[in-house]
Parts: sequence; C-alpha cells; structure tokens
Amino acid sequence: MNKVIIVGGGAAGMMAAISASKEGKKVCILEKNEKLGKKLFITGKGRCNITNACPADEFLTHVVTNPRFLYSTFSQFNNEDMMDYLEEIGLPIKTERGQRVFPQSDRSSDVIDALKKQCKKGGVQIYYHTEVKELLFDEEKENCVGVLLSDGKKMIGDSVILACGGFSYASTGSNGAGYTLAKQAGHKIKSIEPSLVPFEMKETWCKDLMGLTLKNIGVRIKAKKKTVYEGFGEFLFTHFGVSGPLVLTASTCLGKYQKELEAGELKLILDLKASLTPEQLDKRFLREFDTYRNKNISNVMERLLPKKMIPVFLEEAQIPEDKKIRDISKKERIINFLAKQKDRHYIKRNEKKSFCKEQEIKTYENRKSTYFSFYFDFLSGIMPGNAHSYDHRLQQFDLLCAERNTKFSCIAYERSCGED
Repeated sequence: MNKVIIVGGGAAGMMAAISASKEGKKVCILEKNEKLGKKLFITGKGRCNITNACPADEFLTHVVTNPRFLYSTFSQFNNEDMMDYLEEIGLPIKTERGQRVFPQSDRSSDVIDALKKQCKKGGVQIYYHTEVKELLFDEEKENCVGVLLSDGKKMIGDSVILACGGFSYASTGSNGAGYTLAKQAGHKIKSIEPSLVPFEMKETWCKDLMGLTLKNIGVRIKAKKKTVYEGFGEFLFTHFGVSGPLVLTASTCLGKYQKELEAGELKLILDLKASLTPEQLDKRFLREFDTYRNKNISNVMERLLPKKMIPVFLEEAQIPEDKKIRDISKKERIINFLAKQKDRHYIKRNEKKSFCKEQEIKTYENRKSTYFSFYFDFLSGIMPGNAHSYDHRLQQFDLLCAERNTKFSCIAYERSCGED
C-alpha cells in the first residue's frame, strides 16, 4: 500500500486525503495548527460560503485571472459536483441570494466535521501541531520520498501533496511557507500580488469615516491616464482606507500595476452621485440652494450626503461648515464643491493578503511523487449578485478534485475570508 503525506489540513488537504484514501492509499495529514480547517472556519462570518450555484460554464466567466487553468479540472469535477458530494456525505446545503451556497445549519464547523468524518472513514491519520520544514528527495533528486519536520523528525512516504496554503491569512496558517516547499520541488514562484483585498489610502481622513457604507456609487481606478477598473455598487470606509464589494472586486484587476502602486500613481476616483451627470448634479445643488439659501451649508448637505461625511466633505471642499448658502459663489459651487462629488484619491500598497501565480495546470506535478493542491492561490474571482454590486466573491472553499492517470490530486482555490 502506497503511503501519501499531505501537508496541510485545510479544505484542500482534507479533500485530497479523502480522494487518496478511496484509491486505497495509506494517508496522513500533517497540520501545524491545533485543528483542521482553521481558515475554512471563519469564512462567511462563520457560516462558510461553500461555492456558487450558477451553471459551471458561467462560473468560470467570473474568474478574473487565469480562468483557463480550471477548464480541464472543471470538466471532471465542478461546483455542481461539489454540492452533490456534500449532500451525499450528509451535509444539507442551501442556496441564497446571488446563488451563494451555504450549509443549512449556517455553521462552518458542520462543513469541517463532514469532511473530517470522511477522512476518518478512509482511515486517514491526522497529526496536529506538526510543521513541515522541508521536502526530502532521493539521491538523484528526482523523487520526493518524504518530509522533514520542524522538530527534526522525518516522515517517509511514496508521495507528498502540498496543501499548506498561500499567503492569504497568516494567523490561520497560510503564511507563505508553502512557497518555500514548492521551490524545493523545482517550481518557480512569480511575484506575489494582492487580490481581493481592501485598499490603504494616502488620505488620512478615511479613518474619520470608518464604518460608513455608501451604496450605488461609482468607482474608477486610473494608472496615469489609463482607466484600469470601473464599477458601480457598494463601498465602505475603514480605519486605514476603503473596502467593500467594489474595492475587493477592483483589487483583482491591479496585479499588473504593482509598480504604479508602489510609486503612488494609482488613483481611485469616487463618484458619489454616479447616476447624475455633472450638469444634473449642479441643477440639484441650485435647487437646494435656492430653497434653503439662508441656512448653513452643513445643514443643507444633510439632504445630499450621509451626515458623517459632511464635515470631511466640506473640509476637502474648503468651505466652512457655518457658511450660509447665499454666500457660496459659483466658483465654490463648481470648482470646490461639485468637483468633490466626483473626486479622486491615491491608493497605497496593501499587503494584508497576497497570492502567488503559478505557471499552468500541467506543472502541478513537478517532481515525481510530489503534487500540489493549489491553495497557493493564482486565481481571482467574483460572482454575480446584484447587477450593480458585485457583493458576492468567490471564497476559499470552492473545491475541485481531479484524477489523472489513476493518480490523484486536489486543486482548490481560495479567496479572502469575506463577510458574505
């Protein structure tokens, strides 16, 4: 009986273990945390957004980067197969708004328990608090024969599957250590690029608006004169910058603009009244100004903007809060005021969650007996919900299993641990 060592006990590691045990292999999972599925546990606010129930061919259209990687895998095991599998092993699921799929219990722990039970059923041995330091190869450096643990012990096996995560959430174990192991197996790792992440802004006033959510607004991101992203939907201010569905979606398009990001040349243009043209917006101002000409500008702005935003907005527009409407000049209205409704801000680099790009699907078995579960994420995706608000993102638990030449492998792709 061949022995298979799986490095990492997340969703991909457990699925790989289940698949291997069905092939009659002797399987063990090496997990450095105190439990399996630590990142899986926090997805969807603890509810676990398993996958999206849209047709498989549509599913791939929402993978922003490198969707071709999934074609062959999806032809063998897709999102629909994943849902069927979970039902078969006794985990009832449900589909909610935007075709998002959750366990009926709304508990991510139930998903973990279901997979863990299948591992136990297949005789999979699980070692907790066990960290892999390096891969071991034979004298010819051709075959992987096991792993060296951080405590100096060696574990010998016939094949090794790396399912130890990318660099997406260090506190859950995905701290980038998997890249080091991949390099040992001969893989070339490209530069790590953030994806599905919030933006850190140069403007310090964002923290004054922390927690404020804006709906139905427009966002454009420009690299010098080129528009690299444009969207419409929901937007959130944070203590360090901005986030929300629009921003997370926009971040998937910025991988190739790292130099501009480092140089502070990326601009985020926020259109607070995206449904109005500048001319229409000016008419709206004039109507409000004529009606309330003897009131302070701060009071009138409550009819146009969220109350929390007004002090910041007026400071940026260089208009005192106690200034009367009748005293506001046309120049202030057009240059200082109207323009600020459709303003631009500068994005700083944010490295809170980052991912790796691998070469192509045919490289995931690099050395004989060494396999990769692509939790080393090289894909970014969004899923359709509201036509104007991409508030459903692909999350980490979209699992895709593939069999090839009677050997097994598991391909998974993870996402930011989002709120939806």
